[in-house]
Amino acid sequence: VQLQASGGGLVRPGGSLRISCTGSGFPFDDYAVGWFRQAPGKEREGVSCLSNTGRSTYYVPSVKGRFTISRDNTKNTVYLQMSGLKPEDTAVYFCARVWYSDYSFPDPIDSFGQGTQVTVSS
Repeated sequence: VQLQASGGGLVRPGGSLRISCTGSGFPFDDYAVGWFRQAPGKEREGVSCLSNTGRSTYYVPSVKGRFTISRDNTKNTVYLQMSGLKPEDTAVYFCARVWYSDYSFPDPIDSFGQGTQVTVSS
């Protein structure tokens, strides 16, 4: 099982960026996927997750209305479109398989793979 995050970079406050998570080694469309992030000196936190079909989504309050999660099961890829970026969004972003919940952010099923750095700065 492997999930690889990519697409990070440097963006100015208020800007947009799309990051991707590509999976392999498991039936991708059987699993929900979650995005997590870890800022310097802070604990890792959940950001958004998406059911295996893509019909159900969950966002933490700090990103709701600014981030959009989606997936393309034909490409084994989940996307996180981020807009209205703020300096406090600066973090390494990771993705992982999760058991989807509408009520609380789920824990990752597997260990995290390599993340992608997102830096929001002027």
